[in-house]
Formats: sequence, C-alpha cells, structure tokens
Amino acid sequence: MNLETTSFHGWDKTLRLWNDAIELMVTTDVGPRIVSYKTHTGQNVFKLFEDQLGSKNEDTWCIRGGHRFWLAPEDEAMSYHLDNSAVTWAQANPASELEIESSQQRPQRLRKTLGIAVPQSGPKVTIRHTVTNDSDLPISVATWGLSVMEAGGMEIIPQPALGEHPQDLAPNRGMVLWPYTDMSDLRWTFGNKFWILRQEPDSLPTKIGLAHREKWIAYLLGDSLFIKTLSYEPGANYPDGGCNFETFSDAAMLEIESLGPLVNLEPGASTSHLENWFVFPLNEQVQIESEDSLAEWIAPFVRQTRLG
Repeated sequence: MNLETTSFHGWDKTLRLWNDAIELMVTTDVGPRIVSYKTHTGQNVFKLFEDQLGSKNEDTWCIRGGHRFWLAPEDEAMSYHLDNSAVTWAQANPASELEIESSQQRPQRLRKTLGIAVPQSGPKVTIRHTVTNDSDLPISVATWGLSVMEAGGMEIIPQPALGEHPQDLAPNRGMVLWPYTDMSDLRWTFGNKFWILRQEPDSLPTKIGLAHREKWIAYLLGDSLFIKTLSYEPGANYPDGGCNFETFSDAAMLEIESLGPLVNLEPGASTSHLENWFVFPLNEQVQIESEDSLAEWIAPFVRQTRLG
C-alpha cells in the first residue's frame, strides 16, 4: 500500500493510505481511529463531528466520528476508554498490514491493535480488530468495530430468503431490540429481501442487533456505495443476546457495527475479528422503486465482494 504522513483537519500526525481506487486517513494523534474512507473523486463516507476535529487529550470520551475500536459488552469503563491520546503504529514493509496500537487500563490492562490492509488496486480494505489481555486476570470480552456513517444515507440490510410453512419449522433469524427502539419508526422499512434504515435529521435514537448470517451491509450515500462484510460463526457466543451485527442511528449519524464472539480471555491471550470494506463510485442518481429493483441494482456490487 502507499503511505505518507500528512495533516488532516488539525490532526498533524495522520497517515494517508491509498491505491488506484481509494484512500484512507488514519490519525495517530488519537485512537485507534480511521477518520476518512473514500474513492478519489467521492466524499468521505464517514461522519466527522466538526467541534471535535483536530482535538486531543480531552478528559471525557469523544465520539469524533470515523471508525473506532470498542470492546463489548457495552460498559462505561471497558467500552468508553478515553482514546484521546496518541497511538503507536508500525508496518514491516510496504506490502504488509499497517498496525495501530493502544493500551487501556480499565477495567484491567488490555492492548488494542487495529490492523489495516490495503491491496495495490481495487476498493477493498481489510480491518482487523485484536484485543490482547496484558493483565494477570482473565476477562470476558468481545471485539467491536463501529463505523460512524455520514448523515443522509440509506442502510441496506439483506435478509435470508423466505421459507414456507410447514416445511421450514426452525428459526433462521435472531433480532435484539434496545429499550428506545420504536418499531413503528418510519425510518425503518422491513421488507422480505431487505431491511432499510434511513438516516434523517430531527430523529430520535434507534438501534437493533442481529445474528446476521447474510454477512454484508450496505450504505448508500450520495455519490458512493459503501459495503461492509463481516463474519458469522454458527454456535459462537456473541454479545448482546447473540449479535454479530448492530446498527444505531440518531439525528446526527448512523453506525454500522460488527462484533466478534464473546470469549473468556486468559492473561496473554488475544481474540480478533475482521471486517472488509468496499466503496464504489456512483455515476448517476440511484432510483429504488421496489425490493426487486434494489436487489437487481446492488447484486453486481455485492458480487465484487465475493460474497454474492
């Protein structure tokens, strides 16, 4: 991958990674935090909060935007680690993965490593979230990657094909709801092939989690289509009642979140999970008239992720 150090919105120690199709900005002044992902001609698909641009060393946790690395289950000490200080980074050679590393002390000493791999061509980026237990006690933990998407887009959540009764007697979907989620919220469309969540201003928080076996999520935003692929391990113990995928939205942004299995991490041991990202330029306005037309339009993009 190509790499240089530059300044980005006041963060002077930002790594720019790029190839012929895409570029990323990864600040090392705080984090780990990926603050931009885009095609060379398109917009940043990640939301950035203007009042937090370029800032660091705050006494309270800051959302900032971009893609962050959390730990699950959500906990005030473990998840809301003050990632407001500088991180270290290393790369063995130009063809290898870039590693961003930070440590947190609460609830015990843990080391977070965000691995970023950009091939020499194409829109794909691979993100590795690894946590290592550097303390003397075991801990129950799962890795958690949260992408804060720019406002105004439409999230596309594929669903498994419908079955028939009485042949199909076993459940094939699992959904978890948060106390503030209103299922009559008009931002949601629950279809047969896709569930849609639109990010809209002046809206209240909403969140759902899924045991998501379809392994991809898309976000349609202006001149770009973002696709995140994630894994699902049958039989694994995922956090929050079995969620490997969660999504949250409010008046400012929408989050696309992946989670690794919940494990009992012994001292010195590590656990990790991967995401793959793709961003595609759109040359014309997208008209979605039905689920069938959406399925036909998005299928070629999903095939490029090698899942479809």
